[in-house]
Amino acid sequence: MAATDKEDQVDGGQQDNELHSTRLLSVVDVERTFQAGGAPLRVLKGLHMELRHGQLVMLRGRSGSGKTTLLNCLGGLDTPSKGEIWFNGKPVHQLNDNERTHIRRKEMGFIFQAFALMPLLSAWENVELSLRMAGTPRSEWKERVAYCLELVGLEKRMHHRPFELSGGEQQRVAIAKAIAHKPILLLADEPTAELDSNMSAQIMAVFQNIIRTEQVTICMTTHDPTILEVADHVYEMVDGKFV
Repeated sequence: MAATDKEDQVDGGQQDNELHSTRLLSVVDVERTFQAGGAPLRVLKGLHMELRHGQLVMLRGRSGSGKTTLLNCLGGLDTPSKGEIWFNGKPVHQLNDNERTHIRRKEMGFIFQAFALMPLLSAWENVELSLRMAGTPRSEWKERVAYCLELVGLEKRMHHRPFELSGGEQQRVAIAKAIAHKPILLLADEPTAELDSNMSAQIMAVFQNIIRTEQVTICMTTHDPTILEVADHVYEMVDGKFV
């Protein structure tokens, strides 16, 4: 069995547009092959998966299992060598670079392992930068930045810079930054990898809260078995396949 789920698993094979439009994201027979020393290296091997609105979905696997490569394909940062990726009714696998960039800036948020915060900017300024990049009207910045930082529990640390914050607090800034422009999909690469178990549990609570309040869907990679119980759906990855 490829995954554990609280809802029905997506059927394999070709899907029609109407079906894709009922799901936030569908992956159909996706493969990703790289060239390594002149030889093909298959990193993703015929994957099928789906994300529905309001879910917390986890891709679990060891380092090298292919989960980050899949996350990059879901977010349009990479393109599959074969197969289809449909996001919000749009065929991401067929879009050009500019079209994928537009979707990422307007409809997706990203959280990277290393937090990806600007070190000389305060928490407030880092979140504000996300709104600037998304083209959000300046008149909306103040209210939205304050709201997002309060949502992740940093209302008293808004004007601190990253080096003045703990790892857990930096991750909260990264989350606020990722949701500031109101994406409908949040992609997170090992968001608890650098945190202890207590901090990890707190971040998962933040995720559950923003799913409820922001109507966002979250797909994250992890190798941590202690956080799986909060997921709506867990895909286990081994050597580029779901098992």
